[in-house]
Order: sequence, then C-alpha cells, then structure tokens
Amino acid sequence: MLQNITAAKTACTIKNWKVKPGDAVEKGAVLCTVSQGKMTRDIAAKWPGAIVEILAAEGSAVPGGEAICSMEVSEADLAAAAAAEEETVKTVVVIGGGPGGYVAAIRAAQLGAKVTLIEKKRIGGTCLNVGCIPTKALLHSAKLYGKTKRAASAGVIAENVTLDWDGVQNYRRGVVDRLVGGVASLLEANGVEVIKASARFKDAHTLLLTNEDGSEKELTADHIIIAAGSAPVIPPIPGLADAAGCVDSTGALAFEEKPDSLLIIGGGVIGIELACAYNAFGTKVTVVEMLDRLLPPMDLSLTEKAQKIMEDTGIVFCLGTKVTKAEDTPGGIRVYGEKADGTQLQFEAEKVLVAIGRRSDTASLALENAGIETQRGVIAVDDRMQTGVPGVYAIGDCTGRMMLAHAAMAMGETAAENAMGKRSTYSEKICPSCVYMTPEFAGAGSTEEQLKAKNINYKAGVFPIAANGKSVIMEEPEGEVKVLADTRSGKLLGIHILGPRATDLIGEAAAYLNRNAYVEDIAGTMHAHPTVSEALREAALAFQGKAIHFK
Repeated sequence: MLQNITAAKTACTIKNWKVKPGDAVEKGAVLCTVSQGKMTRDIAAKWPGAIVEILAAEGSAVPGGEAICSMEVSEADLAAAAAAEEETVKTVVVIGGGPGGYVAAIRAAQLGAKVTLIEKKRIGGTCLNVGCIPTKALLHSAKLYGKTKRAASAGVIAENVTLDWDGVQNYRRGVVDRLVGGVASLLEANGVEVIKASARFKDAHTLLLTNEDGSEKELTADHIIIAAGSAPVIPPIPGLADAAGCVDSTGALAFEEKPDSLLIIGGGVIGIELACAYNAFGTKVTVVEMLDRLLPPMDLSLTEKAQKIMEDTGIVFCLGTKVTKAEDTPGGIRVYGEKADGTQLQFEAEKVLVAIGRRSDTASLALENAGIETQRGVIAVDDRMQTGVPGVYAIGDCTGRMMLAHAAMAMGETAAENAMGKRSTYSEKICPSCVYMTPEFAGAGSTEEQLKAKNINYKAGVFPIAANGKSVIMEEPEGEVKVLADTRSGKLLGIHILGPRATDLIGEAAAYLNRNAYVEDIAGTMHAHPTVSEALREAALAFQGKAIHFK
C-alpha cells in the first residue's frame, strides 16, 4: 500500500535527504532532516518499506501537514504497527501548556507515551506569554536604556538617547513569539498532540473538552496530569477593580504608552521587578506594601540592602501600609492607605499595578467529578505529584507549592515519570528563588531568619560585590554574596546573592547545596578570573577567615 510521510504539522524546510527512490528502509530509519526556525530534527520511517517518490526537494519550504515522500508498505506491516501501538502505548493527557505542562508532556512522550496536551489559550502558559519571559524582556530593554544613557562613564558617548516605546513592546512580543514557537516545535518533534480547548473532568479518567466553536468531545486516558497554573489576585478593595487605570501584571506589560507615574500595590517579586523596569524607563514609581518588609521569601539583610539601592535610584517605598480604597481622578487614580498606627495616606498615579500574588486556577476543571481533593482550589498531592485519585497527577502553581516556573518543570518531570512506571520524587528543599531586579537577587537553601527560628548554630561568610573586579568593570558594584553554614562543621545551609548575574550564579550555589557540600568545597574550587563567580568563592573564604580581596 502506498503511504505518505509528512514532516510536521507546522511549516518546515527540507535540509537534506538520506534516501532516494527505490531504497528499502527499516522502521525508524532516518529519511531526511528538516528545520523549523532554529530547531533541526530528523524524520524517520514509521514502517518498513520502500521509498517510491520524493515529493519535496532539499531546500524547499513545506507547509504544515503536507507530504514529503511516499513509501510502499505491506498491509501486514501496517496492521502490525497499528496493533503494537494500541497494545503497548500508555495514554497521557496533560491539562495546561505552561512550563510544567509542556515539560510533563515532552517527558511522558520521551518515555513512550501517546500524549495529548490540552491548552485553552496559548502554548507556554503564563510564564512564556504574560509572566517570566515578557517581564525579563521588558527589564532587558530598561537595562539597555539606562546603561546607554550612562555609557559616557566608560568612554562611550551616546547622544540623544531616546526611548521608543513601540519598539520596546515589539521586542517583548518578538521574544515571546520566538520562544512560544520553539516550545510548539519541541512538542511536535516529540509527537505530542496539542488541542486548543478547555477541559473539565467527567470522571477520573475522562475529560470533556470544549472547543473554541463551542463543540464538545470526550477524551479518556490512562493518566491525567493537571497543570492548570494560576491567575492574578485582585483584592476586594473598594473602587480598585473598577478604576480605569488599574491593571494586573499582564496589563502592566502592555501599556500603550509609558506611564509618567505608577503606583504598585505589593512588594513581592512581580511588583519589585516591574518597579525596577519602569523606574529605569523614567516612570515615577511608588511601591505600597502591607508588610513591614519587601520580598518575604528572601534573606532579610540583603532585602534591606536591595531596598536601599532601589531607593537611591528614585523608587519610593511605603511599607506597613494597607490599601483601603481607590478612585478615578482626571489624571489617573487616587489610592488611600492606612498605616498600622492609624495614619491615613493618599497616593496619586497615572496607573496602578496590583501585584499582591496569584491563586490556583482550577475552578473550571470540575475536579469534584473525579473525586480530587482540594482546599480553596489548591490540589493536594504527595511527593510523587499524585493526587488522591490513582492515575491523576497535579503539578505547578495549582498545587500550592512554590509558584516558580522551574519548580513546575521539575514537578512535570516527576509526574510524567511516575505515570510511566518509574519511581520519582519531587523536593523543594533546594529550589532557587530569583528576583530579576536591579541588581539581581537570588537565594537557595535557608535564610538567616529561618536558621534563627530553628535555633541552628550557623555562621555567615559575606563578600561585597564592590570588591569583585568583574562587577566593577561592568559598573555594577552594588550588593554582596552571603554564604551560610554550620558553625562547627562548615556544612552549607544557604547561599544568597545580591548583585550582577545573581540569577545565573545561584545555579552553582544550588548544586553545592543539593550535594550536601561544605564551605571548603566552594573555597577549594578554582573560579575563573575576572568573573562575578569569584565573589561566591570569596564569601566561602570569608567564612573561613581567609578572604583575599576584602579585609
């Protein structure tokens, strides 16, 4: 029987053919190599047979779903392949295409599952589309703008430096589109079927899918992985939700024009990152936080240093202040606040960003139909990411654990591996936390506050970034590295970094902590010079009383 081979469901380009008409091929033999954007992959034969015709020449662009060659395959081989697939392949359905969901789908496919990914909006979820990635793209533009204006200090004269807001937004969208496209290509390369629909449970192994046109269909699977993600929280503060200039983090990424003033309610990671970005763009930024400190998960002393650095750049902070009311004004929004001692405050800004946190987004899933246990929408799971219902897993933000993309990815791998019969567990013991502010801020392991609360006898080794040569060269000399370890043994307990490239360096720190390493392991590791990473070794040396570049 004549069978057509297609390269991809989306457009690709034929790079080179490995076969020619008349060649006999085995199942799995590479027929050709194709490229999709920057990704290159091989197209293999689905059955044994003979090549009849090459339908797409090398270098040609092939639309999605179009045949690239034809093969003559025996009916027996076709039937055998279909029977083998039906008999041995497990089916896995993933609900949600964010970082946790798409990673779970790819990992399950790698392990041999037939995988279907259900996403009601766009592949990539919050992180790629309206969260981590576009925020960092905005921060990149802001940092470039600020550095270019200050380039004269390094002997580079840049005249008439201006901000093209449309260009900033186009750059942000371009980065998002490129990375979303890359994830879509990875899913396709791994044979994951993607369906654009919303899903809800009919029972523990059956989902009801609602397509964009309103039509419905049922989908059953051996295993279901819930990766529903989270949504921004808008508190029930009078006037806030109805105010014209009030936005959540998604809206703050896509202002049509750069606001002259921005009030941010919430001093957590999202609020601080966007505060730094808009401050660098020239917006007057004020941050109001109900707690008496910023960034609760992070090390307190470094957080206080970070606050001072941001204040020196012009950001205004009002801590220990509860927002009580908001109202529109001719020029924007007026927000009312109250201090703990009863002092009444007023703030006025063109725009207000509400960034007080996120909540599990599971309300539409009809989890009760599957008997899945929840508390306030949060799905209970064990360390294998298994819910109380056999064969149903949950990962990422909807589990109430750390709302971080890399945590969701690790959970996704764990769930997929367990669904496919492996024994895998997830632990948040060593999960890096990162704030992409200016300067960057990252931590892994315990903070000083946590160690004190547990009465653990520890000591800190601290090294100032100002004493690091590479940081001085980059004109980013603010911050410090802090290494926390057991006083007697020197076993590492936590590492915290405030300074340039902190979010990259924390990976090395997490590796030491994950291996239950000691201060001497860092101090005894040669670090290249000049690099920012030397500051980590110097902090370890400081713990030992042997710092070289700091008294």
